[in-house]
Amino acid sequence: MEEKPSPRPRPEGVTDETVQAIGRLTHAMETVIRARGYLYGFHELTGRADNELDEVVELFRTAGHEQFAATIERELLGRNVIDRHWTFQIVDDYDENYFDLFVSLERRAREELADGVKHLREAEMKRDRTTSGKPGHELL
Repeated sequence: MEEKPSPRPRPEGVTDETVQAIGRLTHAMETVIRARGYLYGFHELTGRADNELDEVVELFRTAGHEQFAATIERELLGRNVIDRHWTFQIVDDYDENYFDLFVSLERRAREELADGVKHLREAEMKRDRTTSGKPGHELL
């Protein structure tokens, strides 16, 4: 069986264990990227709900429930979602204290240990799982 070229050749001296370790770190980073997306969804949905409270307050006032409208306006409208924080601050803190470092360390691992090659494990999987000469299975 002929050896197929990898779409991203492994740099010389990079071991299977290193490829696996970087691959797992990249996968963990991809999970963190998804988590960050959920966090942005939380931020957007919470902000949208808070903005809708303007109309809610007006509807209660129109319905003759001034006291309840005033309570929503005073107690809920613009309230911190956690102590001293609106959602944008949670997102910013997540980025500054966790996400940015995670991405930086994943990049650093690739640059220092694999000549900066991205998705090396996946490139080798592609090489190993494709059928030579079959349309739709091209490597490059």
